[in-house]
Amino acid sequence: MDRRAFLGASAAVGLAALDLPDAEAVIRRANRSGPVAVGMGEVTAVRTMTATLGNAASELGGGHARHLAVRYLTMEVNRWLDGTYSERTARELFAATAELVHLIGWMARDEGHQGLSQRYHQYSYALAAEAGDHELAATALRGLAEQAVDLGHIPTAVRVAEACEQRGRKLDNPKALAYYRTTLARAAAVDGDHATAVRMLNSAQVAIERAPAAPGQSWASHYSHGRWTHDAGMIHARLGDHAAAEEHLHLALDIHGLDRKRTRAIVLADLGQVQLKRGDTETALATWAEFLRCAEGVQSVRINNGLADIAARLAAIPGSPAAHELRERITAHE
Repeated sequence: MDRRAFLGASAAVGLAALDLPDAEAVIRRANRSGPVAVGMGEVTAVRTMTATLGNAASELGGGHARHLAVRYLTMEVNRWLDGTYSERTARELFAATAELVHLIGWMARDEGHQGLSQRYHQYSYALAAEAGDHELAATALRGLAEQAVDLGHIPTAVRVAEACEQRGRKLDNPKALAYYRTTLARAAAVDGDHATAVRMLNSAQVAIERAPAAPGQSWASHYSHGRWTHDAGMIHARLGDHAAAEEHLHLALDIHGLDRKRTRAIVLADLGQVQLKRGDTETALATWAEFLRCAEGVQSVRINNGLADIAARLAAIPGSPAAHELRERITAHE
């Protein structure tokens, strides 16, 4: 996919990413003349930088490191893509770049830049497809599906999530299977398709239960038991089973850990919402107080949305000293 075409692509969430690029393009790029000779050392560098920047973003939010990631892509990785390399190196380089581009898309979405995020995920998909990497291609589709859900493009979300899950069937990585099937479960739940949501969620549970606890090397291999439990809890909440939702969210926090500040804060915000819907107001307020402590210093639209949602719900709890204190803390946070 031409980078100029990528930069000029439409910001609207669409289905263009479902169209496979030329699968032989990577072969034509290999062994051509270029200003820089590229080998596996450069591929390793891209993957190391992606892991480092990803760890920072997971802890502190996408707003902290996106500009660093973009600068690395444009100043270093782009000249390697225009360099000279073997076919084997080309596929590895394209796959590594797809991961970096996907990370930038995730960071942009976490900052609230939806159109920019969509374009990066499309570019990541094109690179992954050229590299012949089904997992990375499915991961890019997952990013597009999740974004479509957030923006309310539900039919688009379902179709892209279906394509994501179909790509994932080609893999034998249980974490990847759980990752993509949970994506389809969420889209189906939002679409009101209870049967598909439950079927996909049950299938994802079977996959995650046989997955190793330790993270692997790929993006999907970092999909932890804790993250799946959080996702499952929110799908149960969408399906109206708030008891199961609260149980899963507690499991995510208390048993499966979640040691990243951003991730833990998001789960706490969600848990408070579920507790409030179950009529347990005082517990919800205590959970949200912990959320505020955990959210300090995190730059993420998910955190900002959580603050706004909590503030709106606190207004409906008059006469509560705990609610009044939370309102003052949220005002100070802003």
